[in-house]
Amino acid sequence: MKILIACGGTGGHLFPGIAVAESLLAQGHEPLLLISQKKIDSQASAKYPHLIFKVVPAIAKPKTLSPKMLPFMVALWKSICTSKKIIREFEADAVLGMGGFTSLPPVYAGHRLGKKTYVHDSNARPGKANILTSRFCTKVFIGLAPAAAFFKKETQLTGTPARPEILNLPSRTQAAKNFDLDPEKTTLLVTGGSQGALGLNQLIAKSVPLLPENIQILHIAGPNDLPSIKQKHPVQRPAYKLIGFCDQMPSAYALADLVVARSGASTLTEISLAGLPSILVPYPYAADDHQTANAKVFSEVGAAKLIQQKDLTPESLAKLLSELLTNPGALKKMSEGARSLAVPDAPEQVTAAILCT
Repeated sequence: MKILIACGGTGGHLFPGIAVAESLLAQGHEPLLLISQKKIDSQASAKYPHLIFKVVPAIAKPKTLSPKMLPFMVALWKSICTSKKIIREFEADAVLGMGGFTSLPPVYAGHRLGKKTYVHDSNARPGKANILTSRFCTKVFIGLAPAAAFFKKETQLTGTPARPEILNLPSRTQAAKNFDLDPEKTTLLVTGGSQGALGLNQLIAKSVPLLPENIQILHIAGPNDLPSIKQKHPVQRPAYKLIGFCDQMPSAYALADLVVARSGASTLTEISLAGLPSILVPYPYAADDHQTANAKVFSEVGAAKLIQQKDLTPESLAKLLSELLTNPGALKKMSEGARSLAVPDAPEQVTAAILCT
């Protein structure tokens, strides 16, 4: 079968789409991935030369009463027409959207052309774009159980697909070597996701000097925030590695004893698969506060500590980090909670559902 996968715009949409494409390819099917012009898409897709990517204009919906709505509707219509052309030329049998407004035009176009259509939502609280897109779908795939209550169409809990390499982490020794860090030291991993997280990055940079010297930190600030953090919040201490974009996340997870992160669905999926304890600081401006809903799923099983950014100071964060990183028993319990939420075969579940519908 030929499957069109719309997955551009953010790592949270792109990497799950790549995971499904890998699964389809392994079973002898032909995927084509639609991505956006964003830098994150080009950087990440470059690692998968055996997959076929097609760049299409990304469409972000403005506020409903915004004067930008008219240009958006025009762009949306053009994108639907472009999607129909791609579907015909590729001779797609089905269309899968991995979420967001970049998924709506291809899924709607596939629906109008009589193809099987699907959307995957990774969050505990689905976004408005996915709820709208689901109206034109054969079935809806969800990553977290609470999402089912928001859809009128049939849903299937598949988990969220993750990059295949997350399931095969390198050794801790090799991982440490990749970052020029010490495999014997207790390691804190900080990541704001593929786009970075300025508020979280600033908190961490101010907290790091307050941590015990025997703790090493791998801080992935994101390409946009890296210059600002380096300039405004320089950290002078040994065993602190500050980087922008990280294309070696399996190594980062293999080295980590504890993760501080936002609670985007893709990040949480990878944390659960790696079986890592975490401190989750939801992005405070996320649509419908969906990151808090995601984090609650993890905190309720003891996999994570959920703390809102407004409730954190550098001092309180450093205190919590120090307490956890010096308590192996607590970290082990949290790790077990994270593993209980992992769905290692999510790509295969999505693939099987598409092929069998």
